[in-house]
Amino acid sequence: MNTKDILYEFRVKNGLSQDDLAEKVFVTRQAVSRWETGETVPNTETLKLLSRLYNVSINTLLGSPRQLICQCCGMPLEDSVLGRDKDGALNEDYCKWCYADGTYTYSNMDELIDVCVKNMANASFSEEEARDYLKQTLPRLDYWKRYEELSDSGQFEAFKKKLIGEINALHIEGMPRVEKLNALVGKYVNLTYRLPGGMNVRFLDDETTYLGNQLEPEMGGERCFGVLANMDFILICSYGKEGADPELLLYKKR
Repeated sequence: MNTKDILYEFRVKNGLSQDDLAEKVFVTRQAVSRWETGETVPNTETLKLLSRLYNVSINTLLGSPRQLICQCCGMPLEDSVLGRDKDGALNEDYCKWCYADGTYTYSNMDELIDVCVKNMANASFSEEEARDYLKQTLPRLDYWKRYEELSDSGQFEAFKKKLIGEINALHIEGMPRVEKLNALVGKYVNLTYRLPGGMNVRFLDDETTYLGNQLEPEMGGERCFGVLANMDFILICSYGKEGADPELLLYKKR
């Protein structure tokens, strides 16, 4: 689709008149009309406002002229998996797993490769092939080329270490020690728990990136432990295969 058609479609989809949209992005109705006839396109600052308003990337508003790729892990990007800056704006350079709320979640390339290999390997692409591919690809990406410039001098890693210490200090029966925490998007780990009173509750935001891990029980068995945390809370649960029959073991405010 052309930019003019995309801008028209999003305006209509959001139930806005040309006057309504003009007011929200600080332009005239005539300017909106010219965008939708293809006479002009919004300037950069207006595109940023439209991106926020519609919750889509500027790339999408312009008809997707670029193939977006996460500059940390290399995965293809679409709007639903884009990371966000501290001010909530979509960042078109990173996915939610590698960049959340203005923070880079990986500082160790080997650790990131270990996480990615598990998701990439399949019947036609072995773990060894996936690992070799990532070892060649990741060093070429902008984040790793500019790591010294972009990194936070170890602050996030220090936070993860502190969080791991807090989790292990809980001494959950049967749960092994947590050694590392990975970035996990709420949508994929937002289980529904049944509380003693019969109420069904979900604790996570589908669009937020958390830190967590899945742990096998110390004494064996089919149920795994799930650990999720952020600046505000620690959640420990157990569940069966593919998240079946989840049980909330602990939810603790930090």
